[in-house]
Amino acid sequence: MNQNLAMEYEPEQIEAFDVRRAMEEASRCLLCEDAPCSKGCPAGTDPAKFIRSIRFRNINGAAETIRKNNILGASCALICPYERLCEQACSRCGIDRPIQIGKLQQFAMEHERKCNKTYLIKEDTYTGKRVACIGAGPASLSCAAELAKKGVEVTIFDEHKKPGGMLRYGIPPFRLPDAVIDQDIRQLEKLGVKFELNHKVTPEELEKLKKEYDSVFIGAGLWQPKKLSIPGSALQGIVTALEFLAQARENHGEMDSLGNVVIIGGGDVAMDCAATCKHLGAASIYAVFMETLEGAPAVQREKDYVFKMGIPLISGFKPIEFIGKKKVERVKFEHMTNGSTMELVADTVILAVGQTMREDAASWKESEDIFTGGDMVNGGDTVVRAVKEGKEAAAKIMESFK
Repeated sequence: MNQNLAMEYEPEQIEAFDVRRAMEEASRCLLCEDAPCSKGCPAGTDPAKFIRSIRFRNINGAAETIRKNNILGASCALICPYERLCEQACSRCGIDRPIQIGKLQQFAMEHERKCNKTYLIKEDTYTGKRVACIGAGPASLSCAAELAKKGVEVTIFDEHKKPGGMLRYGIPPFRLPDAVIDQDIRQLEKLGVKFELNHKVTPEELEKLKKEYDSVFIGAGLWQPKKLSIPGSALQGIVTALEFLAQARENHGEMDSLGNVVIIGGGDVAMDCAATCKHLGAASIYAVFMETLEGAPAVQREKDYVFKMGIPLISGFKPIEFIGKKKVERVKFEHMTNGSTMELVADTVILAVGQTMREDAASWKESEDIFTGGDMVNGGDTVVRAVKEGKEAAAKIMESFK
């Protein structure tokens, strides 16, 4: 039976802190003077400062620190790979185990939501400057927030009906619910940021925006899924990960039977697809990738979650053929080192092999009055890196106004 993807998180996936556990965890902090955890956060969220606030029972102060430094603080608390960033840098790693920074951030952001707090205020009066941001993903949202705080009038253009970019359309709701994304978006709206949704900016319109606005930021993201050029790739039943995840979210988990599913790819998106298929009641699910299990790009937390769901992860194999008449029936793989082959039965194949820039936006480059950031620049990285690049672009834009 299909399950609704708007479901709450499963306890084993996030296990949120209550007040007592948050205080206990924060009390383990060594209060480092030159905190390596804060240096380990690309977005500059400053874990050392907000953990110190929680430790001394100033939860409002903790939430304020997070929100001032990272406009996407609520979303990042759930999806950031903190185990290889701030937590990996934690000084307690050499003693026992790192502070659970991600869960403490989630605790502070949940407090903000329950109290309906707003911590962001405009630092400067209206400057008279106007900036257009193309794309409503993490980089644009971060850039817009920083500019709005400086008194700049910002309008974000996006082709989707809701803002968030890959946060909303590339991550399943059982990992990042709409309510959490909306919590972050409300902070921008309270800063006065405007949204023009269902509005796809064409290369021709970009030239018009350059004349109407004092500056333009492009954080368009990678929305063109990569495909595989192997025999049988045109068979029915083969979909890209972005198509599958978007359809699952839009239909609230009410989808046709997936049957036997084979997912190709070993990144976080592949793990998201595997878990989504499990929630949708697929008959069988296999995730197959070329890397070793340890070398698969998905963070360990996501691989562990899929393991707990009983989904096999098959490493060291590459797909060489899709087999079927009109619709895919099997997928043939070859081992990366010994050349052996295997075949898996498949009614549905999901390609989670990466994304690239769409052709109509591939020519957009940074220039004197155009600034860029996010996945279109870094090739597809973490949300916190996109936040960092958005903040850096905002600083460049403000400097260009002088």
